[in-house]
Amino acid sequence: MPELSFAVESVAPMRGSATPVLLFRLKVLNAGGEEIHSVALNCQFQIEAAARSYSATEKTSLSDLFGEPERWGSTVKPLFWTAFSATVPAFHGSTMVDLRVPCTFDFNIAATKYFHAVEDGEIPVVIFFSGTIFYLAAEGMQIAPIAWSKQAICRIPAETWKELMRLHYPNTAWLNLRQDVFDRLYRYKVRNGLPTWEQMMEHVLAAAGEDKR
Repeated sequence: MPELSFAVESVAPMRGSATPVLLFRLKVLNAGGEEIHSVALNCQFQIEAAARSYSATEKTSLSDLFGEPERWGSTVKPLFWTAFSATVPAFHGSTMVDLRVPCTFDFNIAATKYFHAVEDGEIPVVIFFSGTIFYLAAEGMQIAPIAWSKQAICRIPAETWKELMRLHYPNTAWLNLRQDVFDRLYRYKVRNGLPTWEQMMEHVLAAAGEDKR
């Protein structure tokens, strides 16, 4: 019976991708000794937000997710990041697999808010695995499940995510707005003769008394 284990060897921005993708180099090891024909692998990524400390600035930014810091003992929970499937090709003993993890700069997504708020240090992530193993035995092709108890723990440098976003959105950010809200902002921009969206937002912030911190 195959006995698979998983370990993340490295994480880096994927160069040349049309959209932001983090490339996880995953080592898959079979301690059982069987010839693995393939693995249909399910991966679920979870941010272990409580597994690190935060600066005062980070706490302010993360209040959008977790509330005021004095409540964090009960509000800071693991954050779901993403889930997808991958195929591990045939191997014997061990192999390396690239997991291409799509990322987004959409601030309606909790994981994006978290990654953006963390200024430095490392982001603790757990990858949970499940799926099906196809392997060769004396009886011929066999099938075995992967239990959800299989996981890999990794710590992603905060700078890795920031580098990825700089590659695709240099010195910019974007918001996904509901159509009626966008229409109101657009009318405000035209009505006040503001040529760019940056000037429009600065005009709104100045009117609200927000400084340029």
